[in-house]
Amino acid sequence: ADRKANWFFVAFPWFGMDIGGTLVKLVYFEPVDVTAEEEQEEVENLKSIRRYLTSNVAYGNTGIRDVHLELRKLKICGRTGNLHFIRFPTQDMLAFIQMGRDKNFSSLHTSLCATGGGAYKFENDFRTVADLQLCKLDELDCLIRGLLYVDSVGFNGRPECYYFQNPSDPENSVKRPCSLENPFPMLLVNIGSGVSILAVYSKDDYKRVTGTSLGGGTFLGLCCLLTGCGSFEEALDMAARGDATNVDKLVRDIYGGDYERFGLQGSAVASSFGHMISKEKRESISKEDLARATLLTITNNIGSIARMCAVNERIERVVFVGNFLRINTISTKLLAYAMDFWSKGQLKALFLEHEVRPGPDWTGLHQNRLH
Repeated sequence: ADRKANWFFVAFPWFGMDIGGTLVKLVYFEPVDVTAEEEQEEVENLKSIRRYLTSNVAYGNTGIRDVHLELRKLKICGRTGNLHFIRFPTQDMLAFIQMGRDKNFSSLHTSLCATGGGAYKFENDFRTVADLQLCKLDELDCLIRGLLYVDSVGFNGRPECYYFQNPSDPENSVKRPCSLENPFPMLLVNIGSGVSILAVYSKDDYKRVTGTSLGGGTFLGLCCLLTGCGSFEEALDMAARGDATNVDKLVRDIYGGDYERFGLQGSAVASSFGHMISKEKRESISKEDLARATLLTITNNIGSIARMCAVNERIERVVFVGNFLRINTISTKLLAYAMDFWSKGQLKALFLEHEVRPGPDWTGLHQNRLH
């Protein structure tokens, strides 16, 4: 009886949307415990939406379902199902709304849960084009609750959260799982188009300490200008093949070696893009070098601010999240290194499996660390 009531009063499909400045992130719950009776009663529109979302990994030219992130056989509100993660550029939001109209989504739902700045920006378009109301939720509330939830359910049998043991020693650094069972207090660094840094004392008690406008959107925007790339993936691929020391001025370029009085090794970055004042240097660099230097500049800035906030708030656990870290091995390694090195092992950088998939290669890390 409870299950039957759930079916009628909590209508499928279940969606959640985070409409960011660069990307839209869509979470879809696919029930796998549908009874024969429920399937018979299911309307054709709902069947069509389910087939469309679960039988494709790409939607149009830019929509992607990250199959590797799927969470299987979760129990939510008494139902068992799979969580699917779909993303597409925010600039394609109107096309998504029109798809909702074409699939007659309003016949199944009158409202959608949404968060992020786009929940306000596109609210009128949802209403006028697709006849849908947005149930708007605060994005930072959602961020904290979502973080705690995904850590509590794990990643299909393995821990969601991890850190690097010995991050300042690339040859001996090892990825280790950990739990956020007792996570508070923590510094939560949310890296999207821009960056927000939160001091979190409980799931309901937190404050936004500060932020920076230099985030993932800055990295992609500058790379588009400097290299002509057209996507985040292309920019990261270029960065992986570049050498930032051709672009950045290092301590050794100024002192001829280490700055021993303050413990600064000659390989530390002293001035991001500092070599670009030289016409000869500008003519010799590659687009890959520029992409790498841009990525390190943004990452170093975020790491530096996060460390200062952690010290000021007296918090030793720093959790980095956000789509900037997706497939971004370079930044993940650099943030782990920076937190450990500059705090002399007092600060621990934590990451989520759903944000990044780091590989074993730590090549070039010592040449790219924070000044």
